[in-house]
Amino acid sequence: MTIQEVIQSLEEIAPLQYAEDFDNVGLLVGNSQFQVSNVLVTLDTTEEVVQEAIEKECNLIVSFHPIIFSGLKKLTGKTYVERAVLKAIQNDIAIYAIHTALDNSQVGVNYQICQQLGLVNQRILLPKKEILHQLYVYVPEKNAEELRKNLFQAGAGHVGKYDLCSFNLVGEGTFRPTEGSNPTIGTHYVAHTEKEVKIEVLVPAHVTDKVIEAMRKNHPYEEIAYGLIALENENQTVGMGMIAELPEEMNEHDFMDRLKDLMKTPLIRHSKLLNKKIKKVAVLGGSGVFATRSAIAQKADVFISADFKYHDFFAAENKIVLMDIGHFESEQFTKNLLTTFISKKFTNFAVYNSEINTNPVNYY
Repeated sequence: MTIQEVIQSLEEIAPLQYAEDFDNVGLLVGNSQFQVSNVLVTLDTTEEVVQEAIEKECNLIVSFHPIIFSGLKKLTGKTYVERAVLKAIQNDIAIYAIHTALDNSQVGVNYQICQQLGLVNQRILLPKKEILHQLYVYVPEKNAEELRKNLFQAGAGHVGKYDLCSFNLVGEGTFRPTEGSNPTIGTHYVAHTEKEVKIEVLVPAHVTDKVIEAMRKNHPYEEIAYGLIALENENQTVGMGMIAELPEEMNEHDFMDRLKDLMKTPLIRHSKLLNKKIKKVAVLGGSGVFATRSAIAQKADVFISADFKYHDFFAAENKIVLMDIGHFESEQFTKNLLTTFISKKFTNFAVYNSEINTNPVNYY
């Protein structure tokens, strides 16, 4: 089993195309063609975590946060980043970072928070835009059904919770084969009219190449008339944060007690309590201040995230309770998600949760 095969599996649930532009995701260190010995899953790749990987005979570290975020100009071991990278290279350990690709996944970081808190009816809080394409292609009517089937199998035709979605328009296509062509239908230098179907389907960005390949492989024409249009539409199944509901409403103090217990956080920084019941809950692992307005607009009773600054709490404006549970605390269960996923996919090597506490924040 190669490192690349593990990577391909991870990118089924968190395609790198969905990572934020500022991020640095993917294979950061190592050779993707090496055979996997064992895998260590961590939130952060520190020098101590690399040492743990050595001791557990892991040659692949799957890290949530990227150890290399901006460009490295030197590798002298003067910083914690350089020391971790050098140690990994010296011991043939690969480092793969998944970060915002998993943040934007429907079964990623925020789904895990919802599971931890027992929330139901989850949906994306901030759906991601500009990651959908519209493919249209003209095909002889007799070949339309087979082509549609193959486009669907390649990943096209999903609209929210519906699949096999397409629009089909029957019309007439005209063409004339000229010198050098090898027509499936028609005769050289004779104008031809063919009853055709225009098929339109939505294509998520991460399967675009696969869908185009399926179209080319299963289309009868030598030259295919088609178009691929980038859309501004939101993708309702990809994006930051989630909004969900408690099975039963709770008062604010009971909810915070439950939140502290389930998220294993020593404290909660929060905006003014509103003395009302909590039912609808918005969550966003990591630094989520930017989603406050969306949480309010969608009438969440509480928004759970991290890294709120002093003035950020004023944005609650008595419409919502903002709760900062800590950056590490909000993402800590992501390790369990990744470990479980990899373990179920692969059974010929061990997958370990790192035992190193990489939280740089301490409480007194």
